[in-house]
Amino acid sequence: MSETKSPVDTPISNFSNCHVGILKRLQALDELPALLEPAARARSIAEQSLEFFREAIFEHHLEEERELFPAVIASAKPGEELARVKAMAQRLTNEHRAIELLWKQLEKDLKQVAKGHNTHLDVSELHRLVSEYQGHARFEEAEFLPLAEEILGRNSNHMAALGMSLHMRHVKPVNAYI
Repeated sequence: MSETKSPVDTPISNFSNCHVGILKRLQALDELPALLEPAARARSIAEQSLEFFREAIFEHHLEEERELFPAVIASAKPGEELARVKAMAQRLTNEHRAIELLWKQLEKDLKQVAKGHNTHLDVSELHRLVSEYQGHARFEEAEFLPLAEEILGRNSNHMAALGMSLHMRHVKPVNAYI
């Protein structure tokens, strides 16, 4: 009496089983083109954000703290207005430091993303950074800047002095020995 082998045990079935794994891998490979564009976009966003934060946001905070806040404080009416302006400037300065600290915690991982390396980016902290900055900007736009314009607008010389100061910060020094 001869024994019959089940189809699973035949040498041909081994080839068939290999195809299952090969086809599964090829299906995953077929998804690759759709993933390349988002990966490139992630690298680009991370790279641009690294540059933008250092060159624009940190500089913006510095200008506000060195130029705008002192100008508004110096021009505010003594008493309630001055106290309000000082409190707002302190709040905004504290928010600057908190945002900058969050950024510094994310920066290392964002550099890895920009290079296309694997990293464990703390997504909740990234969302927190964006959310806190949005809140900061809304408060500044709705509360502080209108008040600053009102205060500095009372005296055109104060507004002009702020404008000149900001302009001078952005002018590149000319080397006299060219």
